[in-house]
Amino acid sequence: MIRVSIIGVTSYTGLELLRMLALHPEFVVTSVTARSAVGKRLDEVFPQLAAVGYPGRQDRPAVDPALIVTEEPEQSDLAFVCLPHAAAAESVLKLLERGVKVVDLSADFRLRDVHVYEEWYKHTHPAPALLETAVYGLCERYRERLHDTSLVANPGCHVTAAVLGLIPAFANNLIEPDVIVDSKTGISGAGRSLALQNHFAEANEGADAYGLSGHRHMPEIKQELEAAASDAGYPIPNGLRITFVPHRIPMTRGILSTSYTNLRINADGRAPTTDEVRAIYKQYYAGEPFVHVANQPPQTKWTYASNHCFVYPIVDTRTNRLIVVSCLDNLVKGAAGQAIQCANLVYGFPETMGIAGVGVNP
Repeated sequence: MIRVSIIGVTSYTGLELLRMLALHPEFVVTSVTARSAVGKRLDEVFPQLAAVGYPGRQDRPAVDPALIVTEEPEQSDLAFVCLPHAAAAESVLKLLERGVKVVDLSADFRLRDVHVYEEWYKHTHPAPALLETAVYGLCERYRERLHDTSLVANPGCHVTAAVLGLIPAFANNLIEPDVIVDSKTGISGAGRSLALQNHFAEANEGADAYGLSGHRHMPEIKQELEAAASDAGYPIPNGLRITFVPHRIPMTRGILSTSYTNLRINADGRAPTTDEVRAIYKQYYAGEPFVHVANQPPQTKWTYASNHCFVYPIVDTRTNRLIVVSCLDNLVKGAAGQAIQCANLVYGFPETMGIAGVGVNP
């Protein structure tokens, strides 16, 4: 059994990790931390954990409801860090020094350029050297690198939806390097901390755009799409132009991203058709367990509480634009589920282990 600690367990991602790890046959949670709940049993903090079963083991459950929340983690083999940026990096450094493998769910190790990180996060990075060795945790791109790493930088939720929707187009040189990404997210994306805009009376029956002057997920999207194009032999000399606008909508979880970009004209003087684009997407994602090219525009309900992402490309022949709709659960494929998928690969387990379920609908 792989001993697992969760740092920041009272977050939504911490709870989602507990929910999913309770059914994992190889990981067992032995340590959980949260300053706000020190000394409490897990089932005092999250009473629903009293229902945790014993998935095929006689010695102990994968998640013990009686586990006591501590301020500092006990020694483990693997740690999931669910802390805000800056605080996460400090925790990651201590864990790595103790020989613990880490999946960090913050933004602290996602961006490879320390100057870009410090520009967007307004914080001096405490461990810039680790940016070169951390593996970005998008399994569909970096699967082989994840087998041999001690530090995984789990991707952002908006980023995962947008990048999975656009990577096949950039990797096949189908589109111009100028993209608009319109992304809708559920309220849980803002976390459990209280904020006026997340109160029911403020959020219900309303929708709003935020981060219009620049959202922190934008440079991450840019980084990964430029890397995909370059790795495929189609580098973008002047960099990708990207407009990213996220919106809050009154649902608990889910992300729906719609991306727009101009198609390149083929050597025969025409743009690719929808059927041709779909064939390219299906070939790119052939064999992927969690990314599916849909036959109709996907809905967030398809992915609710699951680690799946649905992608739907279509060509607007009137404007010669590619439109790609992609959706996922921000707490699962956008956070905890993807983190477990990465951890499975780090330890050489099947990447679907413990997270293969389909979405809950209705």
